[in-house]
Amino acid sequence: MPKYDYLLVGAGLFNAVFASEAKKHGKSVLVLEKRNHIGGNIYTEKQFGIDVHKYGAHIFHTDSQRVWNYVTGICEFNSFINTPLANYKGEIYNLPFNMNTFAKMFGVTEPEEVKKIIESEKSEITSEPENLEQQAISLVGRTVYEKLIKGYTEKQWGRDCALLPSFIIKRIPVRYEYNNNYFNDKYQGIPIEGYTSLIEKLFSGCEIRLNTDFNSDREYFLSLARRCVYSGAIDEFFDFSLGALEYRSLEFENEVLEMKEFQPVAVVNYTGREVPFTRIIEHKHFNPVDCDKTVITREYPADYKDGMEKYYPVNDEKNNALYKKYLEIGKDKKIIFGGRLAEYKYYDMDDTVLAALELADRELG
Repeated sequence: MPKYDYLLVGAGLFNAVFASEAKKHGKSVLVLEKRNHIGGNIYTEKQFGIDVHKYGAHIFHTDSQRVWNYVTGICEFNSFINTPLANYKGEIYNLPFNMNTFAKMFGVTEPEEVKKIIESEKSEITSEPENLEQQAISLVGRTVYEKLIKGYTEKQWGRDCALLPSFIIKRIPVRYEYNNNYFNDKYQGIPIEGYTSLIEKLFSGCEIRLNTDFNSDREYFLSLARRCVYSGAIDEFFDFSLGALEYRSLEFENEVLEMKEFQPVAVVNYTGREVPFTRIIEHKHFNPVDCDKTVITREYPADYKDGMEKYYPVNDEKNNALYKKYLEIGKDKKIIFGGRLAEYKYYDMDDTVLAALELADRELG
């Protein structure tokens, strides 16, 4: 008989939530993680008392009462509000696009004045948008596009906006009010003790094996448990037998500065094409610490290459069709594919928690 009820491949947020629920139901759990730490991409580590987000900024936000009650029942969250800025060639604008942005950009202060300007600029697109550039202009006009969308998007995707498909930007949030809160969700915050603490509490009571690659001895590991929840890349699970799914990746450049504060907010986007990185994160702002040092991270989008982290699935028609083929051959009652990589889609953290809870509802009753 298998030793464990569940084998969980990957120690990120999805499996952490499922593991916690499984333990509540008296199930035995073995977790395999090929990295040297738990937490997946929300992993944080302390530097000078500062919680450094090692894989980019993670800000928890949700409209789900169930999700918010769940995470705040595990650890205390602060009241952090994300109010990012955009730096375009030294010009500073508020994000998301709101009346503070437009007042500076157009020199007007009334919503109706802004709407007239944007409607006038949108009129240059007279037919169905054929690419991302035309789609963006049809939504917010050329001025906003040129200053705050074009360069950032081209860096993010590694291609000219005129060569990117229009569906990438289906809509662009525009607020005709003075409101710099980036998210519309009812609840927002960051764990006071850091995300790693949240993950540790979720995995409490589970056996975890770090630096362990499930794919190195798949049949052996599967023999250890009655069921398996796999949160790794689905194409890797099948040895890329149908081909590799495409991803965009990120590279990070961290720097410790001998100063209390580098920038006024946690996140500043650099929207000019001539600046090679997309944004600078100052970690101290997520959970303020009285410290004479600060840690910043410059974020560089990159084409995915073997050995890099897979951050953003390229959810175009070709890749989505390939994913469905993998899903079809993966219909095994013992294997459950769950999470960002296994489901080949971008998950916000609250969606990840909810998906794991719903899986637990179905599996554990």
